Amino acid sequence: MAGRRPAPVAILLLLAAAFAPISSAVRPVSDAHRSAAVELFAPSADGSFGDLESTYEAVRTFQILGLENYKSLSGKACKFAAENLASPGSTTKDLFHAVRISGALGCAVDAGVYDGVVARLKAVIQDTNSLLELYYPVGGLLGIKEQGHNVVLSDAEGTFHATKALSQSDGRWRYDTDSAESSTFAAGIALEALAGIVSLADAAVDPSMMGVVKNDVVKLFDTIKSYNDGTFYFDEKHVDATEYKGPIITSASVVRGVTSFAAVVSGKLNIPAEKILGLAKFFLGIGLPGSAKDCFNQIESLSFLENNRVFVPLILSLSSKVFSLTSKDQLKVEVTSVFGSAAPSLKVNLVQVLGSDSKVITSENKELQYDLDNNVHYLDIAPLKIDVGKYSIVFEISLQEPEQETVYATGGRNTESVIVTGLIKVDKAEIGISDNDAGAVESVQKLDLLKDTKVSLSANHLQKLCLSFQLTTPLGHTFKPHQIEA
Repeated sequence: MAGRRPAPVAILLLLAAAFAPISSAVRPVSDAHRSAAVELFAPSADGSFGDLESTYEAVRTFQILGLENYKSLSGKACKFAAENLASPGSTTKDLFHAVRISGALGCAVDAGVYDGVVARLKAVIQDTNSLLELYYPVGGLLGIKEQGHNVVLSDAEGTFHATKALSQSDGRWRYDTDSAESSTFAAGIALEALAGIVSLADAAVDPSMMGVVKNDVVKLFDTIKSYNDGTFYFDEKHVDATEYKGPIITSASVVRGVTSFAAVVSGKLNIPAEKILGLAKFFLGIGLPGSAKDCFNQIESLSFLENNRVFVPLILSLSSKVFSLTSKDQLKVEVTSVFGSAAPSLKVNLVQVLGSDSKVITSENKELQYDLDNNVHYLDIAPLKIDVGKYSIVFEISLQEPEQETVYATGGRNTESVIVTGLIKVDKAEIGISDNDAGAVESVQKLDLLKDTKVSLSANHLQKLCLSFQLTTPLGHTFKPHQIEA
């Protein structure tokens, strides 16, 4: 019996996901999201995106991502919007989306057409107890006002009270006075509608009512759900299956509503910074969405979070989660906004390293150096004295300007999972013959792995070939299989 071994005395231990999976990285919006959007919002053969809502979502997503794709189709989209604005059969929802398309694309709409739309939407507001029949007209009127037309909601305070009357004690809203159940999704559109009413009012809305709604927002955030990694999201508690939207759409509704209301209310909403950051992590954690609807809700929600008066989330991300001791890799950390914009002046410290068993490897506080040209904080991994394996590294972000702490959400401490690889030295290689698994090994021969060696051994068909060797890590420790376990 003969065996052949290759010459190298070391093997590169590549800790692949099959052995030690790493949770998906939370990283800012990138070109991969742009490519996904182009694919998900591909127009049909006639150049359209479908109905009015889908058309607006495509246009809005492309605009936020800085894509030019929609411009070549703007003529068809504007015509589609104009037809619905002029049609007496258009619903309030149709008018709402048509106004938004016109505003987003800068479509030319005759003032007389908008006068007619304004009259129709105001009439609906005066004669409804439905949240959606308040939301769509208010949103349509606000969209027309934002396009430069003089639009005023004369009984804004009455409309505000009518909307507020649908709220519940836990911060959620009912869809109408006959609804038995309240909804988190409905809370989001209610807050967005209230913000629109304030913007359309010809006088300041009762400050005490604004204060009550601010308290409703606090109660709504008491219902938020979370994962162990600091991700936060909203979902429905008890709602009819036909009204269930799922966590992405529900969370998006709340983000739109809360950031819109925060923009019109005096003072700051009392929402913990870590919950705003957790919502950003939720939407970024989606990665590349699988549907156009999810893509729109992800990108628009992140856009609202990027520019809001509560807290602007800052995202810590690693350039790589796999490091080589042999190559003397550096730990490189980026801290940016959700769309990758540079963060304000800050420091990043490595405060703790935990092993795969959560055992503390080091608690030595080390400040990462900052590369201004590349907007990267970095640290050599060699001084950390961590060996081959899987680790959790705990970072702490601290803003250098104290006043920025009321503007940005950093999350304080951030934990990232990493894998450390390296060349594993192979020593004391021996090969022999045994009669059984537990029996003594005989005819033992040492292997010289520095040479391309042939080894000859005699054995019968009942005996077993035994190969043994010692593996040593780059730090000189005996390599153990559990170092690559999840």
